[in-house]
Amino acid sequence: MSTPKNFTRKEFLQTSALGMMAVVLGSSFTTSLDFAEKPYFKLKPIGRSLELEGYYIWCSSPIWGEDGKVHLFYSRWKKEKGMGGWLNGSEICRAEANSPFDKFEHREIILAPRGEGFWDATTCHNPLIKKVDDQYFLFFMGNSNGKTNTKRIGLAVSKSLEGPWERPDEPLLLPGKEGSWDDHCTTNPAFVKGNDGKYWLFYKSWNTKEYETQKGAVRGNRKYGLAKALKPEGPYLKVSENPVIDFSSMPNNAQLEDAFIWKQNGKFHMIARDMGFFNHEYGLHLTTKDGIKWTKPEVAYLDLKQYVTEPEPPKHLKRFGRLERPMILFDKDGKTPKFLFGATQGGTFETSTTFVFEILKR
Repeated sequence: MSTPKNFTRKEFLQTSALGMMAVVLGSSFTTSLDFAEKPYFKLKPIGRSLELEGYYIWCSSPIWGEDGKVHLFYSRWKKEKGMGGWLNGSEICRAEANSPFDKFEHREIILAPRGEGFWDATTCHNPLIKKVDDQYFLFFMGNSNGKTNTKRIGLAVSKSLEGPWERPDEPLLLPGKEGSWDDHCTTNPAFVKGNDGKYWLFYKSWNTKEYETQKGAVRGNRKYGLAKALKPEGPYLKVSENPVIDFSSMPNNAQLEDAFIWKQNGKFHMIARDMGFFNHEYGLHLTTKDGIKWTKPEVAYLDLKQYVTEPEPPKHLKRFGRLERPMILFDKDGKTPKFLFGATQGGTFETSTTFVFEILKR
């Protein structure tokens, strides 16, 4: 991997498209920044498709079932825990709808915290459902102490979307050694079969010391790493001691999270939530051919208020108007992105809900 170039503040401003942006400084990027006026996706809002009284809903991962319905694997936690309850009380559930245009109905709890002594004792979160051959693979994150430093990626496997699910006794991917960029945790799994015949697992992490010593609203710098395996269930080996997505050389502690990755037309695409590259409201879109060298980010989608108008939220919903955890439902051919699913605050019960868009054009 090439060594990142360091830019002075003057050079940064000179290359800025808006007086605020710059040449991409992360070590894995291949082209300079050019602000995209039009988002990558042209979207038509369908709306808040899953709301539950008494719960926050997050992490909506859709898949077509053999029954022709859309099955949605999502995380939820009780309203009384507040927005931060995902960290110490989330469970993963399954919902169904006849189509992406319909409301989803809760069906069952898939994975719940198992209690003291287990690696996923206090939360189960970040579901990502994938089918490989005749098996379903549910990637997720669990933790054991209700804090970020024990977040670990795990994997549950089933022959059917309705289970039963084989629950892992050990995490699928562990953090790096102390002092490394990824020594804090492994979370936000993104999975795809690579062009090398191996299975690629992208994961988010950050450095513990930075996280503990930095000040500001967002501490630490979230980056993405890549691990590969010969089988979907692993074992996974990290391809490098370095991250493959790294914005840390940019001003304002720019970073990203919530990556979702798919293969289309010979390239691998990523959408993710922006955390300071353009702002904290947009989605980002990047591409790669090898999983390591990524193109410059462009805007994938805008903030929610550009698509819908809703009443002002109560004060406890400080992230209102932001679409997070973006995930795609493809056409039934499995190749063409047709619907964008995300999580956003608000809704009838003043918590958070699934929100769905139809993708009209890419």
